[in-house]
Amino acid sequence: MTADSHALTTTEHNPIAGLAHDRRGGISNPVLGMLLFITSEVMFFGGLFAAYFSVRANAPAWPPQEFHDTLKILPLVGPATILLILSSFTCQFAVWGIRRDDRTAFLRSMTVTVVLGIVFLLMQATDYTALGGEGLTLSSGTFGTTYYTLTGFHGAHVFGGVIMLSVVLYRGMAGQFSSRHHDAVEAASLYWHFVDVVWILLFSLLYLLPGR
Repeated sequence: MTADSHALTTTEHNPIAGLAHDRRGGISNPVLGMLLFITSEVMFFGGLFAAYFSVRANAPAWPPQEFHDTLKILPLVGPATILLILSSFTCQFAVWGIRRDDRTAFLRSMTVTVVLGIVFLLMQATDYTALGGEGLTLSSGTFGTTYYTLTGFHGAHVFGGVIMLSVVLYRGMAGQFSSRHHDAVEAASLYWHFVDVVWILLFSLLYLLPGR
């Protein structure tokens, strides 16, 4: 059996081998697929941002007078933002760990990333409860609708990212990744970085941008 035929046979019978980097260079299929998916998500969130600015520009006052100080009472949005940004670093540490075949560093960093993602979601749920107590709900006019739509869709993406990273962590614990076969890790990290960047934009838009 020639070396080429042996390599082909190995790839066919080992699904993990299919995630290997292309030795000739270029982008692997999992990473390319994720980049294309992220591109579609950029357009999706771009549409949401455009709708928000349109509603804001046409409103006589933003936020409405009855909700002028509502978002300022949230106790956890700042710490939650810090944790999500930190999780992006730990996710990248996991990528660097598996690139150098340091499975211990990879598993430790990925575990921390998943935990931070879960904590972020719990903090967001707590803030939602606080807002509900202040009377801000999804049906509270255009302000409530746009706020919950933007943060809710982002929260759903964080939840999806946590599931994705949890699967990567499980596979990593099963020994399915190495320095040569880890494209699924790279793809998941790209998605998580994207989720982090979107939240930074949302945080700046919703909590830092002055009202009028």
